[in-house]
Amino acid sequence: MSATQQNIFAPTRRSRRRKRVGQIMEVLATLAALIAVAALLIVIGSVLKRGLPALNVDFFTKGPAPFGQEGGGIENAIVGTIYMTAMATIMAVPLGVLLAIFNTEFAPKWLADAIQLTLNTLAGVPTIVIGVFIFSLLVVNRGQSGFAGACGLAVVMLPLVARATEEVLLLVPRPLREGGMALGATRARTVITVILPTAVGGILTATIVAVARAAGETAPLLFTSSIVSNSVVTDPSQAMASIPLSIFTNSESPSKHDQAQAWAAALVLIAVVLLGSILGRVLSLRTRRQIEKAR
Repeated sequence: MSATQQNIFAPTRRSRRRKRVGQIMEVLATLAALIAVAALLIVIGSVLKRGLPALNVDFFTKGPAPFGQEGGGIENAIVGTIYMTAMATIMAVPLGVLLAIFNTEFAPKWLADAIQLTLNTLAGVPTIVIGVFIFSLLVVNRGQSGFAGACGLAVVMLPLVARATEEVLLLVPRPLREGGMALGATRARTVITVILPTAVGGILTATIVAVARAAGETAPLLFTSSIVSNSVVTDPSQAMASIPLSIFTNSESPSKHDQAQAWAAALVLIAVVLLGSILGRVLSLRTRRQIEKAR
């Protein structure tokens, strides 16, 4: 090999500098990831330490005790959270999925871009603004209710479900669409019989993540369903308690017992969000593998 050829493959000053910069960035990225994981572990450890002693059977099966007395639990908040989150899911998921289908399969490009911009903007709107909007729309002159709270949570969930579903639908291979229409099926029938079954795992993932997000929201409920009783309420026309609201009120109480219950409720909420996020991640990976096999 000649000296000229050896010089071609020899590392230059620029390549060495790029390699050093790449190594530095890898170290910084690793440190950032470790800091994020450490922060999460500190939060979980702190909540576990303060909330675990307050967890017992009464905590899940009884309503709040009168002020100044120990005992009781957050049964009314658990039931209220389940009811309002379920109503919000019923409202947000079908609308979000239909919006994603229209945006990816039927809408012209200019309209699809406008819808995406709207969804991204709605996803970035502070939840307290959503709470004020629902308050002015459904609470003024009517009073607070579980239905109003569910509407606020549905607005929070809608852009999450729609954008995530849209991303999953875009992953479906184009030959599946073309094959369905080549067999004589209409575009709508192809969407129903071919595309949606392929993307159902991703849609379920988006739903789980959105439900976990909505279950932890406090701001919309402060304006729509915060004046509650200590008993279990299942009537959507009445204000319902919720776990985030229970954390908010108990944490400001001067009673040590109430503060301990706030930590316990926070632990329950963190567990729900973590389980939902993990389940959503597992389903997302499974859906991606299925779509890759379909290609």
